[in-house]
Amino acid sequence: MGRECQVSGKKTSFGNHKTERGKAKYLGGVGKKTTGISRRTFKPNLQWIRVWLPNGTTTQVRVATSVIRSGQLTLEVDGKVQTFPLIKASKGSAEARKNLKNLYPI
Repeated sequence: MGRECQVSGKKTSFGNHKTERGKAKYLGGVGKKTTGISRRTFKPNLQWIRVWLPNGTTTQVRVATSVIRSGQLTLEVDGKVQTFPLIKASKGSAEARKNLKNLYPI
């Protein structure tokens, strides 16, 4: 499905945008008045990243930035749901990938 995080399942949600005028009572005014309500969308911040899977392969996944910040991925790998640390795969040479793999064994 388009615009959905493959890890957390975050996707576009909907809500209202409220336009108000006036000054709040606690600031000395007579209160806020709603002058308009319109629909709006909340879209997740999705990024394509290339990650190493526990079985040794690399894949591209589209994940929310909150998942990237948490550093944990929960994906279905080889038919099993697994949680593993997020290790970005390098785009460089095979030698660079090998060095990176030695630093971060899964």
